[in-house]
Amino acid sequence: MPHSLVLNLIPLSPISPGYLTGRHLHALFLTLVSSVDKKLGDYLHEAAADKAFTLSPLQTKKCPFKKHHSLQCEHSQPIPEHTLCWWRISLLDDTLFSKLTHLWLNLNPSKPWHLGPADLLITKILGTPQVDQPWANACDYSQLYDRASETNRLIAFSLATPTTFRQGKFDSVLPTRECVFNSLLSRWNKYSGMEFSPLLLDSLFSTFVNIKSEAVTNYHSNLIGIVGEVSYRILGEVEPLAIKQINALADFALYCGLGRKTPMGMGMTRRIVVNKS
Repeated sequence: MPHSLVLNLIPLSPISPGYLTGRHLHALFLTLVSSVDKKLGDYLHEAAADKAFTLSPLQTKKCPFKKHHSLQCEHSQPIPEHTLCWWRISLLDDTLFSKLTHLWLNLNPSKPWHLGPADLLITKILGTPQVDQPWANACDYSQLYDRASETNRLIAFSLATPTTFRQGKFDSVLPTRECVFNSLLSRWNKYSGMEFSPLLLDSLFSTFVNIKSEAVTNYHSNLIGIVGEVSYRILGEVEPLAIKQINALADFALYCGLGRKTPMGMGMTRRIVVNKS
């Protein structure tokens, strides 16, 4: 069962930009995990490929339900103390969520967690849809599949943090149907227990693109990704089963993201509703 959890946080001292990078937030997540299961924390730290979670950059602004709302990926100024912040953690594996249940149920709002030299208080964890927070949700894989439409041929995404795709030895920012849907398919097949056959991508066509590139500088080398909106339409004679699978994968994007370095804050993606005309 994938979970998309939003943590509300308050820093007790300013957080400098140097500690707001993807790798520092990744380390904070591993600290949270290790606080309830050290072996699991060590495993996730050492695992090169099995990253059954994604993280967002730390956010200081509310996230209204807009068709497209990009998130702040990098900070040029310190986050002041007592600033209301939020941070999204998604978990793709039931085992991972269940092992962290003790953490969620016994959260001490007065216990500080460390992000560099700054102390943070986790005041609340949101795990269900909120009026002003579209990133909080949870749904069984079977429910994701059962609820997926067999007739909706329009698939639209909002790419909220820089997104890039690995192609061979190099990266590509172009959101081709192969890059987007094969990224979703590989993660669905890995974690859902409901494996899909390779998709009929010949029926998917890009119909709308409104994107821009953004540099992410907090890695060993700079990465370029895209943010914005992309849409695809299923055309031609396509079986309802194939349409249902494509829609299930589109709904799954909220939890798994797209492309590279999703455990470091990149590739945050959610499906959006657009005019079907």
